[in-house]
Parts: sequence; C-alpha cells; structure tokens
Amino acid sequence: MAIITLTTDFGEKDYFAGAIKGAIYSEHPEVKIVDISHSISPFNISEAAYIIQNAYSSFPKGTIHIIGIDSELNQENKHIAVKLDDHYFICANNGIMSMICAEIAPEKIVEINIHDKIETSFPVLDVFVKVASHIARGGTLEVIGKSINSIKPIKNLIPFVNAEKNQIIGSIIYIDNYGNVVTNIKKAFFEDVQKGRAYEIFARNYKFKAILSKYSDIVDFSLEEDKRNDEGKKLVVFNSSKYLEIAVYKSNSTTVGSASTLMGLTIMDTVTVNFLNE
Repeated sequence: MAIITLTTDFGEKDYFAGAIKGAIYSEHPEVKIVDISHSISPFNISEAAYIIQNAYSSFPKGTIHIIGIDSELNQENKHIAVKLDDHYFICANNGIMSMICAEIAPEKIVEINIHDKIETSFPVLDVFVKVASHIARGGTLEVIGKSINSIKPIKNLIPFVNAEKNQIIGSIIYIDNYGNVVTNIKKAFFEDVQKGRAYEIFARNYKFKAILSKYSDIVDFSLEEDKRNDEGKKLVVFNSSKYLEIAVYKSNSTTVGSASTLMGLTIMDTVTVNFLNE
C-alpha cells in the first residue's frame, strides 16, 4: 500500500490540507496519507527543507512526499519530481530539495510537464496530487516530466569557511517549537574544520566555549534539586539531526524564555565559530 506524506505551509484553519487529502483519496482510495507538518512558516524554504530532510528517511522506501511550499507555477518556479534514496519528492524547484541532494545524489529528476492537461490555480491540489497518484499506481517519472540534471540551490545552505580555515560563518535556518535555533552547521562539517582545536561560538552578543552532548549536561546533578536553577540556562548542542543548535534548557517562551526570545535570534541570523590556535 502506497504512503503519501504532506508537508505544507497551509496551516490548519483553511480548507487546503483537507482538500488535498480528499483529492488523493478520490484518485487512489487505498493510499495512506501522513501529515509531516502543515505549520511551516509561510514561504520558508530553508525551514521546509530542514523538516523534510529529517523526516523522510523514517518512512518506508517508496514513500511519496508532496511538499507544498511556494508552489505557484511560473517561469522561475517550475515543478519537479525527484527520486532520491528510493523515495519520491514532488515540489517546486525553489531550493527545497537542495539540502537533501547536497548529501545524497538523486537517482532521477524530472521537470513536470502535464500542466497543459490540467486547468489549475492550486497546483498542490491538482498537479502534485495527479503526479503522486501516478507514482502510487506504479507509474514512472518519465511519463509526467522531462529529465533534467540539476535543481535550484538554496541560498545560505552551506556555511562559509575562511581561507585560513580558522572560522566558520553559519546561519540560523530553523527555529523549533521550543524556540531553540538550529544552524546550517552540521557536526561532521564542524569537526572536519575543527581538527581537534578549541573554539568559541558567537551568536549576537553571546559566546559559548563548549558544545554539550545533550541538553541535561547543563545540570549540576551534585546539587540538591531546589538549588540548581538550571531552567533557562543557555547552551549549545548538536541536536538529534546533528546540526549545531543554540538552546535554553527546558525553554518555555511564557516562563523562562527561549533561545530565540532571550537572545533575539531569528532566521538567517549569523552564527560564527572561531577556532583557536594552540
């Protein structure tokens, strides 16, 4: 049985997500539909890329992923279908796939060309659903599009390393539900540049000299619980997706605050790592 996932910035108030599900069931009643998220910030390509990159691999091979972010068709925003890691992705060619494609080479990319057969002002509902249903029935990508060799890159996906190899300049690409801020600096990239050196991490006016293994490493468990005062402490970790993350322990924007609110950090803000020579 085919699985189709949905990742959009449509939210839950409007009819869009429900209409898409209805259209999929009308085309393919036996399919399973899974919502990854409908709460992507509007038109936020890097946020959508981060979420789909870290969610898709938990699904079985052959899963079809519809990504409805900035999907209006125009001459600079074509539609594509990608087979990658034995999964299928249907989206606009606006950079969303570049984060995944930077680590895994696509097996096949096609530019969807069935628009002349479909009258639509809502491409996710009409075009993307048709393509997903075609794939779910065992159809090939060549039937619904022409092969292309590359996709549009996403800006600021790769951190910058200076010529002296003693500094990484990254940027914030995602803010999670707890207000933790995720950078585009992956652990393997960091360690490749670091080469065992000490470091300092700067975000606005804040400096960190250590990356913790987990959030609770900030806690001094030798103290009695009522003397720790650890909630609200700022820290840096490599998160479960192996991205450098600036966080607040047990953050809550209505009480102790979060990394985003307390430090004034937002999407595309710069995070700098300076490596210290011995």
